[in-house]
Amino acid sequence: MGKRLSKIYTRTGDAGTTGLGDGSRVDKDSLRVASFGTVDELNATVGLLLATGVEDAVRSTLDRVQHELFDLGGELCMPGTTLIPDHYVEGLERDLDALNADLPALEDFILPGGSEAAARCHVARTVCRRAERETVSLAREEDVNPASIRYLNRLSDYLFVAARVLARADGGKEVIWIHGDRREG
Repeated sequence: MGKRLSKIYTRTGDAGTTGLGDGSRVDKDSLRVASFGTVDELNATVGLLLATGVEDAVRSTLDRVQHELFDLGGELCMPGTTLIPDHYVEGLERDLDALNADLPALEDFILPGGSEAAARCHVARTVCRRAERETVSLAREEDVNPASIRYLNRLSDYLFVAARVLARADGGKEVIWIHGDRREG
């Protein structure tokens, strides 16, 4: 592992650039910084979700995901580095299939909500989708590990299913969207 930060401010970013893990400097609004910055935001959002208390099956996956997201942020911060292996994607698929197995088929769109944990999970899902979009944009300009994009895509799917599980926990229910033509008022 590289240097540990003993001093938090360095003033090196005061001119609008930041250092990457390989020592190069880029603008703070570059596609690469946006990508790993949103992955960091996603990780914080998952941490906030975990702080609410969630079902054990969801918790064990999200505990692992936080570490994997840190790996992904590191990979995106160090051009040419690969830290996201295919088995991370496969692990999400296994966990997603296991969670989804007991859920009824979705016949309508659902609204983000149902419980605090479910709503926070939906926020994490939308941040994940943004991280995916930004990483796809980066991949158009620079080399990006294809497994990283698949990982974010699968994680957003997992978070959707986890939100469904969390909305139904403890006797709760999902909030079904009612089209404007069918709503009263």
